[in-house]
Amino acid sequence: MKNASIFHVKKRTLLAIAGCVWFIAGLNVARLGVLSYQALAQVSTVHVLLSVAVFCAFGSMFRKMSRKHNKRTQSYPEAYHPVWHFFDLTAYIIMAVMMGGGIWLRYSGLVPNVFIAVFYTGLGCALVLCGILFWIMFFKYENESLPPAP
Repeated sequence: MKNASIFHVKKRTLLAIAGCVWFIAGLNVARLGVLSYQALAQVSTVHVLLSVAVFCAFGSMFRKMSRKHNKRTQSYPEAYHPVWHFFDLTAYIIMAVMMGGGIWLRYSGLVPNVFIAVFYTGLGCALVLCGILFWIMFFKYENESLPPAP
């Protein structure tokens, strides 16, 4: 294996790493949303329904993205890859923009706390679901005969 190192993992393991990253990120985002909900004087059914709508919109997008990454991972000709290959460059850029934009939005004060509550709860739950989808793909991944790690 060319350029083998301790940072190389089986293709299948890349799906588990992606699952962990998305799941942990989702828990953190959802936690911020729930904390914002707790700070509201009153939570209405409309707020909850809006969170569900955000969840559905982002959940659909993340489901498509997870399938794309699964297909890309399985198409790698080599058996082992660096751990950071669980995403492609576009996914890393999207993640950086979303994280940076989210942090800026929360601290800028441009949006009310109710927006943070509604949006972050829906988005965070969609991210958690995406992490779970990656783990499902990890467990369903067709095991191929791989040589032992160097």
